[in-house]
Amino acid sequence: MSRTSDGGATVHDHTTPATESTVTSTATSTAAPGTEDDHVYLSLAEAAPGPEGEGRWAYGTGFADPLLGVDTALPAGLDGADLAAYCLMLGDDALVLAQRLIEWCTRAPELEEEVALANLGLDLLGQARLLLTRAGQADGTGRGEDDLAYWREEHEFRNVRLVETPNGDFAYSIARLLLFATARGALYEALSGHADPVLAAVAARGAKELAYHREYATAWTLRLGDGTPYSAERMQAGLDAVWPLLEELFTGHPVERRVGVDPAELREPVLGALGAVIAEAGLSVPDVPPLATVLGRAGRDGVHTEALGPLLAELQVVARAHPGATW
Repeated sequence: MSRTSDGGATVHDHTTPATESTVTSTATSTAAPGTEDDHVYLSLAEAAPGPEGEGRWAYGTGFADPLLGVDTALPAGLDGADLAAYCLMLGDDALVLAQRLIEWCTRAPELEEEVALANLGLDLLGQARLLLTRAGQADGTGRGEDDLAYWREEHEFRNVRLVETPNGDFAYSIARLLLFATARGALYEALSGHADPVLAAVAARGAKELAYHREYATAWTLRLGDGTPYSAERMQAGLDAVWPLLEELFTGHPVERRVGVDPAELREPVLGALGAVIAEAGLSVPDVPPLATVLGRAGRDGVHTEALGPLLAELQVVARAHPGATW
């Protein structure tokens, strides 16, 4: 997986719950100086001087800006308002799930998983920043990522309801991550050839990150499903609880169908991929009805569960308590 720093740096971090990975990680961290740890200082030694060079990063960045050299002008024939609305949908999905994942800090069952989940959240936060910025560019308002994240009300958010529900136990969060990463990874792969070069670049980068997210969620699904009877029971309960929220990811909003990829086209491949993981874990694909909408309206229309309000209150409290502050 990778995490995005405030400066835009991306650090790749392949964390899995497998015993082999843990052993390898431990061995590497205790290696003698001058061997495996050499790469930590390599970027610093080779960094360009000056405040804008890599030298300002303690360990260098090792990062290629996904938008470097990308033309940010709106492509001809593409409606700016539609593109902005679509980027807002995708950006809100990433922002809200990032907030949920970061809530696991100090609460995860193991320190390694706490770090892993935080890194997954930082990946999504990086995607959200790029998408919200593009939304402000495309609609001509010039609203920045902070403005869109901190100064919109609950009904103005366009995320699917899957990402906003409370974390529940660890198995629930793993089940949700498995569903989201599988569906969003498939979507981003399709969007990597989008007419808007900015959205295409964000999707191409995001698809790689989400592949790691899915790998992590898959590994834990298999570990819990094929573990003790109790762990299998908890994992099945997690899948049963999140499955009613999956259908919304395949229900296309008019904006999605006009400017993006119709999510209905992803239903079969995504369900097939999920079914394969669930079967390998010795679990059952839930047979439950989808979560009801309000007169056909759901998250993409600004209709959310009661869980989103408290999440946004925590997310926005500092910015709203100190408007205009910088740090």
